Amino acid sequence: MKKAVKAGIALAATMALFTGYAAVNLQMTERAVPSFEVVETAVLKRGSTGGEVKEVQRRLKMWGYYTGEIDGIYGSKTVEAVKYFQRKNGLTPDGIAGRATFEALGMNDSVKALEGNTGSSTGSTAGSDYTSSDLYLLARCIYAEARGESYTGQVAVGAVVLNRVDSPLFPNTVAGVIYQKNAFTAVSDGQINLTPDQTAINAARDALNGWDPTYGCLYYYNPAVATSSWIFGRETVTVIGKHVFAI
Repeated sequence: MKKAVKAGIALAATMALFTGYAAVNLQMTERAVPSFEVVETAVLKRGSTGGEVKEVQRRLKMWGYYTGEIDGIYGSKTVEAVKYFQRKNGLTPDGIAGRATFEALGMNDSVKALEGNTGSSTGSTAGSDYTSSDLYLLARCIYAEARGESYTGQVAVGAVVLNRVDSPLFPNTVAGVIYQKNAFTAVSDGQINLTPDQTAINAARDALNGWDPTYGCLYYYNPAVATSSWIFGRETVTVIGKHVFAI
């Protein structure tokens, strides 16, 4: 009887240990999956952080209103610079960047995002440099370049943009990559200014959250219309719809 009880206790302990081990492994697996949530545009004020703040600081510094570091931290220097800018532009000098200040700064994508044109809120992840301005601009690029493609094909175009952001061979911002001279036909022919649909917005969000159907590609092209002989020399990784994705 005692042996049976001991055996039962040993079995229970083993099962508990296995369950705990499995739970720990599941948590480790979940943490290992990268997640790059988009910071939703909101009214910015003292204490705010992130890519949206960096863009405000960049523009204010470029125009001589701000002398501090472009660090994405909405501190006292940023507050004073925003107040200075607001006074010069006939706005209430409260040091808070909201819709009117975004409009005066020319941050039109931030205005649209603030108005809710990017769909539901996605929340944020500490340290993320992507903003809802990036989301909206990426959606515009996807819509202009790939609105006739499958959903995966649209995400793939967004992923190429983000792969370029991460590559030392290209500018390190979404806007810098998209507006790099001769990089995208949609910019050259003006289609970048079309209003993206919800599918393109969703595709941009999935790309920003880490889905890359191209496996790290930096280039894509449609062989039926491509005119550059150089692009045909790139190593093909995959083909999705009408687009060839290459490195």
